[in-house]
Amino acid sequence: MQQGTRLQGKVALITGGGGGIGAATARVFCDEGAAVVLVDANAEALARVTDELLQHDSSAKVKTFVADVSNADEAAAAAELAARSFDRLDVLVNNAAMRNYSPLAEATPAEWQSMVSVNLIGTSNYCKAALPLLRKSACASIVNVSSCYAVTGRKGMGLYDATKAGMLAMTRTLAFEEAAHGLRVNAVCPGSTLTDFHVNRARAAGKSVDALKTQRQDTSLIGRWAAPEEIAWPILWLASDEASFITGTTLMVDGGLSTM
Repeated sequence: MQQGTRLQGKVALITGGGGGIGAATARVFCDEGAAVVLVDANAEALARVTDELLQHDSSAKVKTFVADVSNADEAAAAAELAARSFDRLDVLVNNAAMRNYSPLAEATPAEWQSMVSVNLIGTSNYCKAALPLLRKSACASIVNVSSCYAVTGRKGMGLYDATKAGMLAMTRTLAFEEAAHGLRVNAVCPGSTLTDFHVNRARAAGKSVDALKTQRQDTSLIGRWAAPEEIAWPILWLASDEASFITGTTLMVDGGLSTM
């Protein structure tokens, strides 16, 4: 099939690549000429995404690595896989995330530690592991996947939202620190996105997918869920040379929720 060229010859490492936004980003990146290394804790999900990518394009260059992003040694091994397989790394997408639904007044220290270990330390692990390779690239980029709720309020997911807000601070600081190496660091803040996570959660609760799709009409000006690809395309843009003068920024991809 005919490919685009926006990431031609580049190599990307994507955490949380076993589904949802991560899998959509992998497909968009492959379509634009990139080789990808997908990291996820779910081996079966990684295998499924790889099969889908190869069915979509038999020439796609895909490697997978099963890891808990909170493990720094595994992060280093994932970066080494990229170097060993493709001899370079140009893009890092920190997409892996953990959710928690405890009210702040009831959240335990253990719950906080679990959230921080994935959403913040996990992001830090992959940045640190990837930086030596990214610094060698002439046009490297990190894109951190945060959340629209990092900048606006709601109830019931305070741990998740606080860690996602921390990712934005990390993004800005890393942009300052890595500018001298020519490395750009940005974040996207997705709004309500209809991923496999939400579909499976609805089914477990006895709700139909059709009913699920009618929800979230009041969580954006556009009045619907985003498709995962609608988040992947802005990630692609920030990763590409088209965004070569953009760093340290937060791009709201939330259908206007943050203006409501």
